[in-house]
Amino acid sequence: MFGPAPLPRNLEASFRDLGSARPAIRVSALRDVVRHAASSDAARARAIPLVERMLRGDDAAAVRAQAALALADLQSTGSLPAILFAVEDADAHVRQMALAALGEMGDARARSRLERALGDCRPEVRYQAVIAYARVTADDASAIAEALGAALDDEDPGIRYIAMRVIEEHQVGGGPLRDDRLARRAEALVDGPDDAVAVVAALYLTRLGRARGRAVVLDVIAERRSTPEIEDEQECVEVSGVLDWKEAIPDLERRAWGTRRWVRSVLSWGSGDRSSCSWHARTALARMGDARARADILADLASWRRETREAAVVAAGRAQLEEARVQLQTLGPSVDASLVKEALARLPVEPTSSTAPAGETDP
Repeated sequence: MFGPAPLPRNLEASFRDLGSARPAIRVSALRDVVRHAASSDAARARAIPLVERMLRGDDAAAVRAQAALALADLQSTGSLPAILFAVEDADAHVRQMALAALGEMGDARARSRLERALGDCRPEVRYQAVIAYARVTADDASAIAEALGAALDDEDPGIRYIAMRVIEEHQVGGGPLRDDRLARRAEALVDGPDDAVAVVAALYLTRLGRARGRAVVLDVIAERRSTPEIEDEQECVEVSGVLDWKEAIPDLERRAWGTRRWVRSVLSWGSGDRSSCSWHARTALARMGDARARADILADLASWRRETREAAVVAAGRAQLEEARVQLQTLGPSVDASLVKEALARLPVEPTSSTAPAGETDP
């Protein structure tokens, strides 16, 4: 029961276990095959036809769903017909994962099928189609605006939410998706009965520089308005630092260090920092130059708890703490290397030192 974790499968064991009688083994073997194929063209070429056959014919829905994702991870554009076939699978989860795979692959040939899926009678198909369509048509802002604008009127609240979320996250040339139709719809949704959609609509309007969005986001930070989606509350808190909203500072300080933080933690037992967004508040404050918040993040980079160190790595990057550069570079294997890399990429560019002697200038 408390023995050591099993060792990762080697290449041959991964392929062998694709034929296991147990669906759970086949699912995990698919993940391992993809892992090996990432570093071996020969393994990739060997894997693709096997995974396609599993997607088309395995008797376990969980395996077919994983096979769809595996083909996307393998970026097997030649497998597009098999994935499109899986969009019509009898199992709802397989249909969802097939659509997710189309989005991950970003193959424009799937566009017409995704357009049909946007109007499908099954909510789970429409939900995944919204996400996938925006990825496949990433360079066609007008088409995205039209499709997602229609999804904002869907009868299913989950689809309305994910459509607004995709609109808010979509980037065009480094900026938000700008479309007057979407902006007008977002302003109407801000005052609607769905709190989750209203807040993410406010975040979108905020990125557009609209005052109505800013007012709602400030209300969320001050806890005068709520959302059931904790990630959106966290984003409201952090965006105030990115946009340097000095009027939010008192409410950010209460979230970071005030007694309200402890009250929310008690009422949301088990949620940890998520219950008060204290880490996000400190990140926002640090981004605006608050000395205490910056010192907290630097101190937590040296915490004995890996979870705290990694949270501090993320915070240091998002707050653009130049003074954290050396600590980040020397953390080594004590934290996830990808988190450190991302944090360092967010820091201000280091100035290049001049090699010219003092008093001399370039000609």
